[in-house]
Amino acid sequence: MFLCDFGPLPGTTLFAGAQDMLVARHAKQVPAVLAAADAARAQGLWVAGWLAYEAGYAMEPRLHHLMPPAGPPLVVLGVYEAPADGVPALAAAHPQAAAMDPLTIALSRTDYDTAFARVKDYIAAGDCYQINLTFPLASRLIAGTPLDLYAALRARQTVGFGTFADLGHGPVLVSRSPELFVRLDATGRIEARPMKGTAPRDPDPVRDAQLAADLQASEKARAENLMIVDLLRNDIARISRVGSVRVPELFAIDSFATLHQMSSRITGHLAAPATLATMMPALFPCGSITGAPKIRAMQIIAEVEHTPRGAYCGAIGWMAPDGAAAFSVAIRTLSVHPDGEITLNVGGGVVQDSTATGEWTEALWKAAYATGLSRGFA
Repeated sequence: MFLCDFGPLPGTTLFAGAQDMLVARHAKQVPAVLAAADAARAQGLWVAGWLAYEAGYAMEPRLHHLMPPAGPPLVVLGVYEAPADGVPALAAAHPQAAAMDPLTIALSRTDYDTAFARVKDYIAAGDCYQINLTFPLASRLIAGTPLDLYAALRARQTVGFGTFADLGHGPVLVSRSPELFVRLDATGRIEARPMKGTAPRDPDPVRDAQLAADLQASEKARAENLMIVDLLRNDIARISRVGSVRVPELFAIDSFATLHQMSSRITGHLAAPATLATMMPALFPCGSITGAPKIRAMQIIAEVEHTPRGAYCGAIGWMAPDGAAAFSVAIRTLSVHPDGEITLNVGGGVVQDSTATGEWTEALWKAAYATGLSRGFA
């Protein structure tokens, strides 16, 4: 089952009854799976599923050697005849039944500070401008099903790109992502909306408005955001008509139940009809969760982060036969394993004037969407 709040149908879209499952477990299988998905679309079928962050290693020859020896699938895409209304499937969930153990931070603060210091050294040396440094948290589903958990989180916070993906391969994904990776329409118009820059919410409306205003005016947040906008402009330009790439919205503030986030929007028009096999190698993974420049950032991330990200920081979405598509950035995403163990990750962009304490605190803000069901941190 694949439920999506940003599908082609109003409300919640369901993809179910897959005619085929396309799964890449090894780097050499990734191009073949993307090509098979495009072949299915050429026959009038739809595809929906997800790509793990490490699939990006398979799409860039300079990163092939970074591929972990084992782990969850790199790509899981179902092939479907057509989407359907997802409301009945979602209505079958019991959100009140879902509960999680308290979150455990799966990295010591000392180890985080060591990684942070290494990243700052690379920035000082001129290797990169920004690195998205992340770390994992752990919990366990102690009551209810993963679908119940998704419904419970959905009821707590409205986001633009929520998805539930139980495709029979890899973990079940419970995603409450606020971030668009890429959206396409059938005419070839392409849009991305990266997020970079975060502030907490406050129950006092006056204080909350001030936090949003401070974020909007923050030179640090604007610098982080602009770095990623420039990166995505370049990525989108690789597959777009010359002169078509625009930035119609810069440094906007999107407010959610637990956080304010700074977002910008980049648009363009594709130079050729959209295919996963051409789009993903040009754009994936999203620059907002790597840093800049992207290839060097991914090399540094592989050095300083000691566990694969898996589905986190990958992409989740769908693509139609006519080329229309939408994929989220898989942040605020829980991977629920068959034994009930849950992995979720948090992180943020490190730049020259970042501090370890500031980035650690900001990263933990980003777990607030789940702490209500997990009774906080252990």
